[in-house]
Amino acid sequence: MSRAMNVSLGETEVAALCKSAGVAISAIEVLPSGGTHLVCITGEGAEEMRHKMRKHVIEGRVRRFAFYNPRQPW
Repeated sequence: MSRAMNVSLGETEVAALCKSAGVAISAIEVLPSGGTHLVCITGEGAEEMRHKMRKHVIEGRVRRFAFYNPRQPW
């Protein structure tokens, strides 16, 4: 099972829910269409958060912001 999920909740709310459940976050980002992309450290943590946020999980593909990584000149 994937450690990543997209939910229709705000970033601060998702972070607070993870903290209260004792689930460590690997990455978290806002989605352009609203909502949050969450990646948990462990698969078990992801399963717990999917259960806690089951009414807010977004199914299917979601558009995310592009990641810009400029090349270093060296």
